[in-house]
Amino acid sequence: FSAEQEAQALRKAMKGFGTDEDAIIEILTKLNVSQRQQVLITYKSTIGRDLIDDLKSELSGNFERVIVALMTPTTMYDVHELRRALKGAGTDEGCLIEILASRTNTEIRHINENYKLQYGSTLEDDIVSDTSSMFRRVLVSLATGNRDEGTFVDEALAQQDAQSLYEAGEKKWGTDEVQFMSILCTRNRCHLLRVFDVYKVIANKDITESIKSEMSGDLEDALLAVVKCLRNKPAYFAERLYKSMKGLGTDDSTLIRVMVSRSEVDMLYIRREFLATYGKSLHSFIKGDCSGDYRKVLLRLCGG
Repeated sequence: FSAEQEAQALRKAMKGFGTDEDAIIEILTKLNVSQRQQVLITYKSTIGRDLIDDLKSELSGNFERVIVALMTPTTMYDVHELRRALKGAGTDEGCLIEILASRTNTEIRHINENYKLQYGSTLEDDIVSDTSSMFRRVLVSLATGNRDEGTFVDEALAQQDAQSLYEAGEKKWGTDEVQFMSILCTRNRCHLLRVFDVYKVIANKDITESIKSEMSGDLEDALLAVVKCLRNKPAYFAERLYKSMKGLGTDDSTLIRVMVSRSEVDMLYIRREFLATYGKSLHSFIKGDCSGDYRKVLLRLCGG
């Protein structure tokens, strides 16, 4: 890998009359996120121009959005997306839930630091000013990045947690949402998987069924996302992708964000889950739903 060669090749693809989109896709999708950052720096030092500015002036629409996302460091991309979700026209609750429910403690901490540096306000303050009630409290809890990341399962506590969840929901009239939040947003993954097993025995239904019947709206979506990410993160993202493309119109923001943010993390697993769950490959779904250079770049990120 030579950052200088790639920088020159990108310049060549954009210089003169017409843009060579295929070359841009080819170059950027074969590099990983840190190599793309090196190219960004080298482009500026050897060519004396800003690569992202050049790309923005040459490209447009969703294709441009994917390319600019690819050129953004991982944490900063999450930061930008969260800010857009909070400060854009209307709140994009789905984006807030997806990022905060699926990232690790370390990732959340980096997001918080960079968010503050970039925007001068804290992520928590912006969540508080833009959302309300129990949904707000769940997001604030997730945004602290304070989940126990150990692997210890306390059997007695697991029984107790399952019982508490049962008593907070199915067993009583009305729901004690705080109980759900405090258990689902703080305990470690191994412990919670055990809690879900015990819960099924006590309540005679899956925890997700209880959440669906006890909650509604954004709160329901948030807690379901937490449970799904704990159980099987690639399956959660496969579902996000499926929902972004099925039916009329495409939710491009979600499609782009998941494809770019997971392309170097767990895309192979997401593809496998997608095929297993929906009986069609992610590749064929994208092919049928998108077109032009936008489709080309997404298919490259999807791979095979």
